[in-house]
Amino acid sequence: MNQYLVTAYDYTDDGALKRRMDVRPHHLDGAKALKANGNYVVGGAMLNEEGKMMGSIMILQFEDEEQLEAWKQSEIYITQKIWESVDIKPFRVANV
Repeated sequence: MNQYLVTAYDYTDDGALKRRMDVRPHHLDGAKALKANGNYVVGGAMLNEEGKMMGSIMILQFEDEEQLEAWKQSEIYITQKIWESVDIKPFRVANV
């Protein structure tokens, strides 16, 4: 499988954190589905200086680019405008 490092930063408008929290249960359901399918390696929220969520980092794995693209099209943090920017890079988890 091809692995990817996903680094995403949230919008910073006044309603951004509330939108994130409203959508978060659905995002976590999606992460659980990815894990059940073997696509989720690890992930979590990035925090600002005040300890509030400001973005996410995930390591995902897919058989091909089409599966990655399908995930991007269905990821609720993308479709509901929680993540303002999403950077995806090829990645390889070290087996130590």
